[in-house]
Amino acid sequence: MGIVEKIQEIEREISRTQKNKATEYHLGLLKAKLAKYRQQLLEPASKGGAKGEGFDVLKSGDARVALTTMTVFEAEEQSEFALIVADFREVGFPSVGKSTFLSTVTNTESVAANYEFTTLTCIPGVIEYQGANIQLLDLPGIIEGASQGKGRGRQVISVAKTADLILMMLDATKGDVQRSLLETELESVGIRLNKPRPNLYFKRKNTGGIKFTQTTPLTHCNEKMIQTILHEYKIFNAEIVFREDSTVDEFIDVIQGNQVYLKCLYVYNKIDQLSLEEVDRLARLPHSVVISCEWNLNLDYMIQKIWEYLSLIRVYTKKPGNAPDLGPEDGIILRGGCTVEHCCHALHRTLASQFRYAIVWGTSTKFSPQRVGIHHVLDHEDVIQIVKK
Repeated sequence: MGIVEKIQEIEREISRTQKNKATEYHLGLLKAKLAKYRQQLLEPASKGGAKGEGFDVLKSGDARVALTTMTVFEAEEQSEFALIVADFREVGFPSVGKSTFLSTVTNTESVAANYEFTTLTCIPGVIEYQGANIQLLDLPGIIEGASQGKGRGRQVISVAKTADLILMMLDATKGDVQRSLLETELESVGIRLNKPRPNLYFKRKNTGGIKFTQTTPLTHCNEKMIQTILHEYKIFNAEIVFREDSTVDEFIDVIQGNQVYLKCLYVYNKIDQLSLEEVDRLARLPHSVVISCEWNLNLDYMIQKIWEYLSLIRVYTKKPGNAPDLGPEDGIILRGGCTVEHCCHALHRTLASQFRYAIVWGTSTKFSPQRVGIHHVLDHEDVIQIVKK
């Protein structure tokens, strides 16, 4: 029995098992096996083969956004286009407008057509916004079963894991079917959308057995279940600290350590074909934006939301005795939560080693100006003057 068949068998057993106190240990063991098989499927252990190969797109700019969508297939008949990608025939959604969107918001010309498989490889573009260069990758649509290696699922997933934000392009006229299917596929390969990292501590050890500590009451799992899952992974010596009430799935994520927690913005295109009531409903969904690429509706707001979800900030620099340059294209782009040390590395690779102190004007200080150290956290539109030794 191959890995795919084992995964399908475990999924069927989980679906038909009743969830109660008597079956929680059995379900926990099944989830651990399922996660382990999925990891082996996506990252096969081979000495000579490439592990998790992608589209070989060089990461550039201040942030990377992966633009993707979902396509549904049926395995009964085949077509010429489908043979190129996945040996399946398209019966699902028409083009949702990814290529049109890329051509509209960037200077990149991406082929657009009203049929699937228009995009067969990764097409990079750049969004210029508030002086930042945001790399936008137009990825081929993920098909159902991509988490099991179908189509170009592995290449698309490999690139998506390197992104700072997932931009999920959806057809507003097709409801929420695409959204749920794509979330399921990404969840299966370890991409967690709009979820915080579990506040757990896990460390393997050579001796000492299993040391289990909890600082809060646990309702989803207990020490016995944790030991059962660890034994499935052949782990008999480890230290675990639960700092919050976490689920079995979150604990398995921590054990594997290959999960990626990304922000996701759901973009509903073609709102010009909907009623105002339906547009209002979609716009009020969590992490959602409604647009129309054909009519250029709401694109500026969507780019603004991309900036917010990427948590980018602009920091202005100042030379002694001179006023700072506060133009829209001046300053340096950094990630939210960055420190003075990150700013030094962005300016010059040797500046951090020569750092003495910095003077900061802005909202990150109690008073302006304020003398700060290298670990001071900067805010958006702060002004900084660095003094070297």
